[in-house]
Amino acid sequence: MMSIKTNEELSILIDKATSGDEKSLETIIASVQDLVFNLSLRMLGVFPDAEDATQEILLKVITHLSSFKKESSFSTWVFSIASNHLKNYKKSMFAQHPLSFEYYGYDIENGAAEDLPDLTQDIEKSLLAEELKLSCTNVMLQCLDAESRCIFILGTMFKVDSRIAGEILGITPEAYRQRLSRVRKKMAEFLENYCGEYGQGKCKCKNRLNYAIQTHRLQPQNLAFTSSKEKEVILDVKNAMEEVDDLAGRFDFCKTYASPETLNKFIKDFLQSTQISTIQSSGMEGM
Repeated sequence: MMSIKTNEELSILIDKATSGDEKSLETIIASVQDLVFNLSLRMLGVFPDAEDATQEILLKVITHLSSFKKESSFSTWVFSIASNHLKNYKKSMFAQHPLSFEYYGYDIENGAAEDLPDLTQDIEKSLLAEELKLSCTNVMLQCLDAESRCIFILGTMFKVDSRIAGEILGITPEAYRQRLSRVRKKMAEFLENYCGEYGQGKCKCKNRLNYAIQTHRLQPQNLAFTSSKEKEVILDVKNAMEEVDDLAGRFDFCKTYASPETLNKFIKDFLQSTQISTIQSSGMEGM
């Protein structure tokens, strides 16, 4: 599949797609699929929920593509659709079972992680520890409210500048910078106090493997993070790389991944089974 190198190429593809060209539409969706998946993964915490939400968001992009006015970058428009969808997403595991920093901290301090049988199923402990670290820090994001979580992800993971982020979230650039600084400091303080991997806390992943397996937070036969391919997600916006505080180096767990192959199949099957012209005349309902 061709890659999109310039905004002019993207504009031509969008015109072709909205006129019913399936290949152009498939190329456009492929260009933002990883972006949407990674935003969904950080917003919702686990891979299955992220994949389901990504499918729903990409369908929104497909069905409303004709409404894109080219007044902002395409990825900004997609981010706006995705963030609105994810902030109000009620079907995820953590929407049903909310977390808080107080609960997470209490579990670290009081969870019975000692004197448990070996449940690692002969899988290399260093691999399990890495999986737990990546999973734990991702789940920790669920302790933030949805708006704060989205601000943190846009600013820390995608490094979206305040003007673009403000446009996505419907707030001023100044408000975005202030809120990003506050939420980054909150995350850094928690890591410093409790996490022995990223701070001075007592919690070490290698010491909590059996506890994590016993409490179903770690599944030795399903290592989603460490089995996923890391991939740089490129935005088609000019980032100012603003430094709102001195915490930039504290959040290197914010990696990006290639979206699951099942998403590619879902999109291809959907496009092949549906009349694109009918889809794209569906209007803006549900945005």
